[in-house]
Amino acid sequence: MSKIRAVVVDPNVQGRLVLRDVDAPTPAANEATIRVAAISLNRGEVKRSTTAEAGWHPGWDLAGTVETPAADGSGFAKGTRVVGLLRSGAWAELVAVPTHSLAELPPSVSFAQAATLPVAGLTAYHALLKGGLLLARPVLVTGASGGVGNFAIQLARLSGAQVVAHIRTPEYESFVKNAGADSVVIGEELSPASKYGPYHLIVESVGGKTLGTALGLLAENGVTVLLGVSGGAEVTFDAQRFFATGGASLYGLILFHELQRESAAIGLTRLVNLVAAGKLHPHIDLEASWTEVADVAQKLLDRSFPGKAILHIAD
Repeated sequence: MSKIRAVVVDPNVQGRLVLRDVDAPTPAANEATIRVAAISLNRGEVKRSTTAEAGWHPGWDLAGTVETPAADGSGFAKGTRVVGLLRSGAWAELVAVPTHSLAELPPSVSFAQAATLPVAGLTAYHALLKGGLLLARPVLVTGASGGVGNFAIQLARLSGAQVVAHIRTPEYESFVKNAGADSVVIGEELSPASKYGPYHLIVESVGGKTLGTALGLLAENGVTVLLGVSGGAEVTFDAQRFFATGGASLYGLILFHELQRESAAIGLTRLVNLVAAGKLHPHIDLEASWTEVADVAQKLLDRSFPGKAILHIAD
């Protein structure tokens, strides 16, 4: 079997992420092989790489060109520019991707822009779907300076919502305002956001005390969509206030579960078309060669930048 280069975990190397020769993928009938041009890093896969076993292949987001179309005739022709998503192993020169997880790129959308979309963009997209009609309704986004938060602000604004962003430090105020936030709440405490509520939808990625407060800020029939618990998994909240709101709910969102109900191709197609139309703007803070993956991954863990990191794969 021929060899390709891929990012793998090596616990004996500083940073744990290195390029190694691995076997080229053998696609299933419904999978196309993609020559990868750009990848995006997310905190989830990077954090897992810090404890994963030797030889694990990380990576969710990819953009590139179809090298071999799927044998079952589904998907796109050879040479088509695409963006795609894998549960792991996307950080490689050549990958096999199910055609239901691929979307064609319009000519005006770059590989770098596209690579930001699969995990961060789709997570924001599915979170907003839980809110239904958002026109003129208040929406609160916590962790708003992150990749998902940035897309959530933009998509909520496009949906006609009144968007409130919560960030911990003032240095990112202009960042979230540029994304489309109408109001910004700054600090560890979420309670000042009550002045702009109650909220029809809260996109929450912090957990801990922030989640506890968020549950008390919902409007009747409002929903808090929980994406993560970076601020802590243990939560205390006023249960009486929560259920007395009337129809308020808490939804735990895991992207790969959502993609069992609606294929990634559907959401990705919508997102890339918004980018092509100039309505959605991926925020890329860092671009580098994939040979720098360990260094960039550490910068992501250290929260050295608010937007997305893109690595380009050289031939």
